Amino acid sequence: MQAVDATIRAQLHSDVPLVSQIADYIVSAGGKRIRPALVLLMANAWGYSGSDHHKLAAVVEFIHTATLLHDDVVDESSMRRGRQTANALFGNAASVLVGDFVYSRAFQMMVSVGNMRVMQILADATNVIAEGEVLQLMNMHDPDVTEERYLQVIRSKTAKLFEAATELGCLITGAAESDVTAAAEYGRSLGTAFQLIDDVLDYSGDAANTGKNVGDDLREGKPTLPLIYLLQHGTAQERELVRNCIEHGDEEHFDDILDAITNSGALEYTRVKAEQASQRAIISLQGLHASEHKEALIQLANFAVQRDR
Repeated sequence: MQAVDATIRAQLHSDVPLVSQIADYIVSAGGKRIRPALVLLMANAWGYSGSDHHKLAAVVEFIHTATLLHDDVVDESSMRRGRQTANALFGNAASVLVGDFVYSRAFQMMVSVGNMRVMQILADATNVIAEGEVLQLMNMHDPDVTEERYLQVIRSKTAKLFEAATELGCLITGAAESDVTAAAEYGRSLGTAFQLIDDVLDYSGDAANTGKNVGDDLREGKPTLPLIYLLQHGTAQERELVRNCIEHGDEEHFDDILDAITNSGALEYTRVKAEQASQRAIISLQGLHASEHKEALIQLANFAVQRDR
């Protein structure tokens, strides 16, 4: 990870000072760095001995960083990871344009690896993520979003980059196609578990831990799985409250909805779905020989559903 961070710092340099300033601001915010770590873990689990995994890990982190810059503008977010978002500090225009810079730098780096399959995976992932962003936008303020439609957003917007990270880590080792497919399944399932637990934490987390305010998804009109569950299983009054809040971002009855979500089993249902995804991830590792890297991948799948931030 130190080698990856060094690559990130070197590749973020630009002769335009504002580009470097904003890119450095969001990257230095920290975060779990799970996506680049997945590239390294999967490559090492398959016995990789080269250095391209450092570059590809940085590429994956750059794509993630670019989506964060754009996401915060679209969502009009003011806080991420416990501090001001780049758009709140530097403005929307600068954030969008620097997001474009980070995206294009990622593509410059992936080309330098000289592997057409690598470029295909990352190009496809970037395109699917963009589709997921648009799909989420279409779902905003729509109380009739189904569980399947919402899970499609997760698979596209969040899980796809996890999938690309683990797929790349396995691919560059020269592993068999069936093993690359299994590695992709691990990332896809892990990413799904992470997002579902994020949904749980949006109604049960501590802002000091999560770096965002409780209930932000509801205020933004995002029908996540706990809300979808409540719309299907809540009382008539609860369903009407939720529909109104999703449609209009009504904060007046937020406490009532929070109580309903807490008491309805919505959070438990969402957590069970996350645990199922976590188990799918672990099962996909069966083809790997025992190693500290495989064990770390198993522990990460367990951590995904046990975390509080």
